[in-house]
Amino acid sequence: MTTTPVLDHDPVVPDAPQPRQHSRWEPWALAALLIGTAIAYLWNLSSSGWANSFYSAAVQAGSESWKAFFFGSSDAANSITVDKPPASLWAMELSVRAFGLNSWAILVPQVLMGVGSVALLWATVRRWFGASAGLLAGLVLAVTPVAALMFRFNNPDALLVLLMLAAAWALLRAIEDGRTRWLVLTGVFVGFGFLTKQLQVMLVVPPLALTYLLLGPPKLGKRIAQLFAALGAMVVSAGWWLLAVELWPADSRPWIGGSQNNSILELTLGYNGLGRLNGNETGSVTPGGGGADMAGGGMPGGGMPGGGMWGETGIGRMFDASQGGQIAWLIPAALILGVLGIMLRGRGARTDGKRAVFVLFGTWLLVTGLVFSFMAGIFHSYYTVALAPMIAALVGAGAVTAWHHRDLWWVRATSAVTMLGTAVWSWELLGRSPDFVPWLRWVILVVGGVAAVAMLLPRLTGRLAAVTAIAAVLTGLAGPTAYAIDTIATPHTGSIVSAGPNTGGMGFGVRGGPGDGRGFGQRDGAAGNGMPPMPGGMQPPGATGRAPGGMGQLPNGMLPGGTEVGAMPDGGMVGGAGGLLNGSTPSAELTALLTDDADGYTWVAAAVGSNSASGYQLATERSVMPIGGFNGSDPSPTLDRFQQYVADGEIHYFIAGGGMGGRMGGSGTASEISQWVTENFTPITVDGVTLYDLTAPTDQAGT
Repeated sequence: MTTTPVLDHDPVVPDAPQPRQHSRWEPWALAALLIGTAIAYLWNLSSSGWANSFYSAAVQAGSESWKAFFFGSSDAANSITVDKPPASLWAMELSVRAFGLNSWAILVPQVLMGVGSVALLWATVRRWFGASAGLLAGLVLAVTPVAALMFRFNNPDALLVLLMLAAAWALLRAIEDGRTRWLVLTGVFVGFGFLTKQLQVMLVVPPLALTYLLLGPPKLGKRIAQLFAALGAMVVSAGWWLLAVELWPADSRPWIGGSQNNSILELTLGYNGLGRLNGNETGSVTPGGGGADMAGGGMPGGGMPGGGMWGETGIGRMFDASQGGQIAWLIPAALILGVLGIMLRGRGARTDGKRAVFVLFGTWLLVTGLVFSFMAGIFHSYYTVALAPMIAALVGAGAVTAWHHRDLWWVRATSAVTMLGTAVWSWELLGRSPDFVPWLRWVILVVGGVAAVAMLLPRLTGRLAAVTAIAAVLTGLAGPTAYAIDTIATPHTGSIVSAGPNTGGMGFGVRGGPGDGRGFGQRDGAAGNGMPPMPGGMQPPGATGRAPGGMGQLPNGMLPGGTEVGAMPDGGMVGGAGGLLNGSTPSAELTALLTDDADGYTWVAAAVGSNSASGYQLATERSVMPIGGFNGSDPSPTLDRFQQYVADGEIHYFIAGGGMGGRMGGSGTASEISQWVTENFTPITVDGVTLYDLTAPTDQAGT
């Protein structure tokens, strides 16, 4: 007597969905998936502290000022905004208003977005392919290393993924019944995605539009009209905020961070838009794609070929040492299974919902993956979390579809090749970090090979089928799960972070170099606290010999790519005063100094760069002016305006060190302000940090 494998207990799902049919085991399995995801993502959560203090400071500001809440200001006094729209901050700011300023209040909303994304993907895939497919898709998303990182971090990507998934869900509901309301809802989700991370959300628009145009139920003319309705909803749901910012008098709102002309449209189309594609991001740390030398505002030698200091571009970018372990474990399998799924639906009706799932998630994966692979501007490995839902959906739907058609020899052959290829690719990825659970890669290779052979059997039934299915899932998910566990167990702070163990990937701000190997985003609470040695034993002004929230250890005081830390302008990048990519960590004595008589000032201090200012603001819960915004390159405030603030007694201290001071592209206003302060005020040093009391000019000073 034989038993039927678990996967065959799914309700038969024909061309139309049957959402009310549930197997007895499904609610328990779903509860285990969602509760397990929540527990895993909440585990060790507070160890990351403020995580990305750039955004945490903005959350603090928005929890104190509704004006800062609306604009996404870096400080409650509304001097400048972050370099993104504010939607991703709103949930965290409401949480802080309710529960107070702490790490959990900031990060728990991100965890909830992660659990929500897993649940929404389950519902989307399960509707058409049954319980096993939905659960497998949700599990793949949950254990993807970069997802385990970003759903526990306070960057905008968690909300972006949730909103893009919601748009895909609504579009597939429109495929089901052709109702315009679903298209309108799709546009609303995309519009709010725009208010989260601007043009990145537009990568989902071509797949959404193409899928409905080809497979939507109504006649062609109505489908086109419905897509225009979706476009209108998208414009309205994003445009209300953009219009309000553009029409708001510039002198009564904060400067738009990331722009050189105080324009949200410039930010949208430039620094956060076309500049990301062609590398011409005015005000970036590497303008013009990184082609300038240090003296001209770039990195020596122009960085790496094709992508400047952000890594080499090309079709293999998602699989290289920097991105591979983050996201690429199942990309080959997802592509193969997506094509296989479309082939198996070849005789279905034009409006076949199952085909629509494969077309939507497949084209979405291709469009996003190709853009990420060839974009010449700023690119960080954590961006790849945007690929995770597509990969998970294709694997869940494709694997179960192939399983149900294993009576066909060519499906068995394709499944076996996919299984073996996945095992070999996992073996390769795990081999890039040879000291990380070295035995696991061999177990995956052996188990995957055996499962691949079993898949070739013409009569794969009973217990052998169940064991084969389990072996296939373990083979595909063991590697990313191990990386995800390592990610969850490890604190991550700073502006640029990556998941999993060190693989030696090089590039600005990605894994590379000895020590914690996490570039400029600190990975552990202890390993990254050593300031790398600098030539001649020197340290930049304001440095304390440690880099809380900063870089990991790098050889000979060098940045990735060979740039000396000591060569960075304004003494920036590292130290107690913070820097371009790491937040400041003031001592108790310094915090007490800043908070003394704080009520008499609009800003208790000013510092070059938002990260440098962020730690002081979070420690004091008072406004600290981030001169020049994130990169220190925005012309905010001007020298004249800053001098007027000082004359009016609105700023107490100027903190030396910090960001690039405008020497890496964009305005040089921050450098002008720094020079004026050093020429007219006397420095004092507190716990290794240099400050200037702006209420006590030198005898020769004049404003």
